[in-house]
Amino acid sequence: MFSPLTILIATLGGIIPALIWLAFWLGEDERRPEPRGRIFITFLAGMLAVVVVLPLEHLVQEHIPGGLFTLFLLWAIIEETLKFVFAYFAGLHNKDCDEPVDALIYMITAALGFAALENTLFLLTPIEDGLIGRSIVTGNMRFIGASVLHTLASGVVGAAMAFSFYRAQRIKRRYVLGGLILAIALHTYFNFSIIGHTNVLVVFAYIWVGVILLLMIFEKVKHIRRSRS
Repeated sequence: MFSPLTILIATLGGIIPALIWLAFWLGEDERRPEPRGRIFITFLAGMLAVVVVLPLEHLVQEHIPGGLFTLFLLWAIIEETLKFVFAYFAGLHNKDCDEPVDALIYMITAALGFAALENTLFLLTPIEDGLIGRSIVTGNMRFIGASVLHTLASGVVGAAMAFSFYRAQRIKRRYVLGGLILAIALHTYFNFSIIGHTNVLVVFAYIWVGVILLLMIFEKVKHIRRSRS
């Protein structure tokens, strides 16, 4: 059982970096910002997704045979699918989501909520054990690595939704499916590369290149308008 102080420190260490990232991405939607209440609900929904994801991932690990790649693939499917589902009901499926860029905002918000609770859980044990140095390293690595990965993966799904925002429902479903497949591939690659002892800096470099591309996509999405034809 963790002490109240440990829980407090871990919670702050998990949530504050996520909020910093969230403030950055919300800055990309300054023209017509989303209601803060809806952003808050979506962030909490992302955190709640972790509560559902963890037991499912445990079941997969315990009962489905296969090597590391299979395990990481199934975990990525669970995480990316549930992040989308929770983001959909908390933010995407409401009247406030009324322009293409909103899809990116809500998906990234849910992803950062997910990362906030996940990072908090990773920090609990080293903080409780008094490993302050390890806690700082863990927090920093997840700030520049795992949190960015969740943002990028969910951002891919959000981008797919944005580019299909004004299209027919059947086209939207295809775009979402394609976005989820790409997000799952990115997530699986990241996890397998880290555990497989690929140079961590190289993996992070690829992820950050992806973030730069996501920023470029943001700018593109901002100019999508409904066709008048």
